[in-house]
Amino acid sequence: MLLSDMIRLNGRKNPDKVAVVSDDVSVTFGELRDRMHQVANAMLQLADVGDRVAVLAENLPEYVEMYYGVPDAGMALTFLNYRLHPKEWAWIMSNAEARILVVQPKFLEHLEPFLESVPTLEHVVVIGDPTPDHQVTYADLVGSASSEQPDLVVDEDTTAWLLYTSGTTGFPKGAMLTHRNLVIAALNSVIEYEPQPDERALIAFPLCHVSGYSVPVTHFRGGRIVLTPMFEAELWMKLVDEHQITGTSMAPTMLNFILEHPKVNDYDLSSLRGIGYGAAAMPVEILRSAIKRFGPIVYSGFGMTELGGNVLTFPKSAHERAVNGEEHLLASCGTPMVMADVKVVDEEMNECPPGIVGEVVIRGEQVLAGYFGNEAGTAEAFRGGWFHTGDMARRDEEGFFYIVDRMKDMIITGGENVYSREVEEVLYTHPGVSEAAVIGIPDETWGEVVTAVLVLRAGAVVSEADIVQTARDNLAGYKKPRRVIFVDELPKTVSGKIIKRQLRDELTTGVPS
Repeated sequence: MLLSDMIRLNGRKNPDKVAVVSDDVSVTFGELRDRMHQVANAMLQLADVGDRVAVLAENLPEYVEMYYGVPDAGMALTFLNYRLHPKEWAWIMSNAEARILVVQPKFLEHLEPFLESVPTLEHVVVIGDPTPDHQVTYADLVGSASSEQPDLVVDEDTTAWLLYTSGTTGFPKGAMLTHRNLVIAALNSVIEYEPQPDERALIAFPLCHVSGYSVPVTHFRGGRIVLTPMFEAELWMKLVDEHQITGTSMAPTMLNFILEHPKVNDYDLSSLRGIGYGAAAMPVEILRSAIKRFGPIVYSGFGMTELGGNVLTFPKSAHERAVNGEEHLLASCGTPMVMADVKVVDEEMNECPPGIVGEVVIRGEQVLAGYFGNEAGTAEAFRGGWFHTGDMARRDEEGFFYIVDRMKDMIITGGENVYSREVEEVLYTHPGVSEAAVIGIPDETWGEVVTAVLVLRAGAVVSEADIVQTARDNLAGYKKPRRVIFVDELPKTVSGKIIKRQLRDELTTGVPS
């Protein structure tokens, strides 16, 4: 089955049912099917089967059309994160050997000076009005193409999406996700997460992030998606109210912004029947607040770019158990989904017994085909026949997994291992702390010193001694921060994940990475 088959099937079964809503634009499944075919045929006029098409845009209906249309042409849609630097956009396109760029003018003006560094780029297609140097518009190109299904055979093992890792711990790599990977990832979630009658999903994450897989998950079930150009807390609340949204997903930082917003009770959010969270670790205190505010409708999963979606699920029922007395479950990220094989292993690939920390490794049909043009990186990631996530975790006797830290975020101080997430969870219990990142900074005496970088709540007055005392009251002495730094904001990826590598570089060298 191809990714685009989801739209063809719904276009045949529910042609008049709404599939996409964005501002005053409403697109049915029948219309989306036709536009998908037009996109595929338009791309085939400019490039060949197997080529890469880069897209640089906010959350727009055109982006959704390209989600399905570019892969339907046998090409790989290459996602460009709009929060990156233009040099990074150019680097990714060059690494991906992209032949086509589809871009909004607001981003093109910044990218223009760097386009010459992308030798494979042949066509620039503008979403919106043409620019003086680029006259080909998406509307004209796609609008004039045939709406019939392209006359070609696409193998389900062909790369459909090429997503570059966020680079929070190093240089980004291009994860090749095939049609099979994405269909299985979507099917895994369709099976595991309960369907919602008249499903209306608000897409809060940017479509350039792997979390956009929730779009085909929703469309697989015949539901509609509502787009917002980019996340903003009050706009999110307004759209939930206006469209009677039934479900959404977001990063912990996004959820925190909503919970702390002064107008959180001014909008009708009662239509929500599911709030998923992911993309980063959820601090337990934020999770408690979310359940208190919205009720037992919160659920989560664990996944990553290389998996095309989630492989662990922590459903509403487990959250209900947690709030009804089994509070240890609040720190869990769930149990393996039905179509994924997940385990915790030691350095010799032996499975760790319950309670012992090891690395999470995964095997299954949704695991990426490999990293584009990076055989060494692919071989390293798949050593022992399993995909290595780089996440440290333990599991309990019931099979619930608990992410402890990223391997590269583990701090070694005085010969002792300190898992940064454990310290962060304690710091979040301080009433004055809004956001926390704990990192290790090189030190001649200790090897590394535990360093807390904090954003305080508005109006809070907190001292370094207060923070250290909070840690001392809850943790072993060697785990308490030796340095506490207060900042106005933390650097984040487009999905809301804190970029600890940048913090480490700035505090170590004074130069942002």
